[in-house]
Amino acid sequence: MKKIIVSAAALAAITVTAQQQDSLQVKDVDEVVLTASRKKESIKEVPGSVTIVSQKQIQSQLTVNSDISNILQYTVPSLAPSSGTTTNSGQTLRGRQVLVLIDGIPQSTPLRNGARDIRSIDPSVIERIEVIKGATSIYGNGSDGGIINYITRKASGDRRISGQSQVGITGQLYGGTLGFRASQFLTGKITSKFDYAASLAYERTGYMKDADGVNLSPTYSTAKMDNYNGMLKLGYNLTDNQRIEASYIGYASKSELDLGLKTGKYGMIPTVGEGTSGNQELTPQGTPRNHNFKISYDNQNLWKGTALNVNLYLQDFRTVYGYSDTFFNGGQSNVISKKKGARFNFDTQLWNTKNSQGEILYGADILNDQTVQKLEDGRYWTPDMDMTNIAPFMLVKIDLFKKLILKGGLRYENIKVKVGDFNTLSTIKNDGTFTKSIFVKGGDLEYNALVGNIGFRYNFNPQINLFGSFSQSYSINELGRILRTSTADTISKLETKPIIVNNYELGATGQITKWLNYEITSYVSTSKLGATFIQSPDRSLTIQRAPEVVYGVEGFLHFSPAQWISFGGSYSWMEGITSPKDDGDYSTKINNSRISAPKILAYAQVRPIPNLSLGLDMLHAFGQDRFQPNAKTGLYTYGEGRVPEYTVFNFKSSYDINKSWKVSAGIENLFNKSYQPAIAWWAARDSDFVNALGLRGTFLVEYKF
Repeated sequence: MKKIIVSAAALAAITVTAQQQDSLQVKDVDEVVLTASRKKESIKEVPGSVTIVSQKQIQSQLTVNSDISNILQYTVPSLAPSSGTTTNSGQTLRGRQVLVLIDGIPQSTPLRNGARDIRSIDPSVIERIEVIKGATSIYGNGSDGGIINYITRKASGDRRISGQSQVGITGQLYGGTLGFRASQFLTGKITSKFDYAASLAYERTGYMKDADGVNLSPTYSTAKMDNYNGMLKLGYNLTDNQRIEASYIGYASKSELDLGLKTGKYGMIPTVGEGTSGNQELTPQGTPRNHNFKISYDNQNLWKGTALNVNLYLQDFRTVYGYSDTFFNGGQSNVISKKKGARFNFDTQLWNTKNSQGEILYGADILNDQTVQKLEDGRYWTPDMDMTNIAPFMLVKIDLFKKLILKGGLRYENIKVKVGDFNTLSTIKNDGTFTKSIFVKGGDLEYNALVGNIGFRYNFNPQINLFGSFSQSYSINELGRILRTSTADTISKLETKPIIVNNYELGATGQITKWLNYEITSYVSTSKLGATFIQSPDRSLTIQRAPEVVYGVEGFLHFSPAQWISFGGSYSWMEGITSPKDDGDYSTKINNSRISAPKILAYAQVRPIPNLSLGLDMLHAFGQDRFQPNAKTGLYTYGEGRVPEYTVFNFKSSYDINKSWKVSAGIENLFNKSYQPAIAWWAARDSDFVNALGLRGTFLVEYKF
């Protein structure tokens, strides 16, 4: 099938809403963004919104919690709260799924969304995180709500060897909670042309307990887990204009938690861990492998006025889930995904005069994604899915009078998916009845679309810069889940059309005084065929495909009245509506699994003396009461549970002993508040009703050389 749309393709389009927290000086924020146009450019040149989480912020948040999904919930306004577990289910961006990248390599598994992509790297290896908000197809499949790109540390300095060593402990007020982490980063130049960067990180967590000292639920728990991360980058400058670099980044996590599950009662008694698991699980939960290989070549002067960047990459990912008895004979499942890809980017300067500049970025993306969900005993939960995506693109950028930036681009998506024959699993419904296995004939699915975007940014003066854009994403999301619940005998009878999202954005940003920065953004995103989890009458989960609209606002203020103090905060709000019958009636709300409650992030940081930094973070999640329980049963359906508001404070501090040594200490949930994360309420299921982590401390020692 062929469609012509206007979508945010290879283009770029973002502006940085960089929260300045953990930075006492505005100048500390790197004013270059990479992910927007797949090339370096000033944040003053992009017509949209992106949050940059700097290395200083990451290191400061690491003092509180090393879980990257937790770090992001405190630094990205429109990102939904973390579940506090290994899954990022419900942690949407602007109400939609997000595409996660590591140095541009896709980590997400949109063909079968396993919700393990955000937690796929250790924060110690990250140089910065760029979060593009709003639909964009610049990196292809899966970016309905935006992109999270983890940009890893690179070689720096002229010395043969330099680096950073870090060791630390974590713990709570209760026994068995002591954890340990260590990381080592090395970088240097072996010769004038050959450089390297290498990193190793290891963490062993202890038991995780709530504010009353009770073990948290073992389901997808981060307790008693071994986490590993390794990185190696080797770069060689062929000439002043040419460079080649090879890199490997690997991550693994494995749980050794052996707690039994004591299921509670939704809204009243939390589900907790106690006793032993009974050894139902033969394979430890976690992500036993996430291997990423990349070779890149850069030529800054391929011919006059033209630069070339080529990236070749491989990714091999596997994640293991806990035991499930929702299907006949039960078992543990895996999502296994292997990707191979190539990106070719040409950047040509069209003209460069005193009052205007023009350039064109063009090239092609090639991606092969092979994804499957299988049980440990070899049974298929989804069929083998083999996707090939070839997408040529073009982006034009015009800069007039150093004030007005115009961008527009096109991308042609050519996607083919080969689906293997398979038998669905026999499932067990809540009433104890069985759904028999059926044979489903596979086949080929093909999707084609021309997508494009357009945007502007007008920099009136330092006090006010306006930006606006229209962009789109084009993705085949959750195809595997649609197939695995098939009731038809051939895929040709299933609704497998892609999700096409139109995103409209308008905002303003600026620096009112030397000590006050702000940004405010409004957005609307629409799709003629969205995808939302809903609960069927037998309480099993299915996917609703229906037209939908998501809209919202977000903004931040940052104050830095003196060098020794900074403070500020952000606010985000969104709403989502849908028309389940596709009749133009948008009176139905998209459920809370996608539309998170309004959120306030606030922070303050002071330096009472030059060597000492003290900081306080606050997350306030508002209450969310958008649905009514079933009139007969009094029960909420999945995604519609009422979410109470909660407020959490974190404390962090660091002291520079000298130029080489630093000690840091942080406290998560400073006041040991007893509460439940949002997912515990909106999921509206006994097994998901769990408490959040109680007060937990971290102490780190760092040595730079």
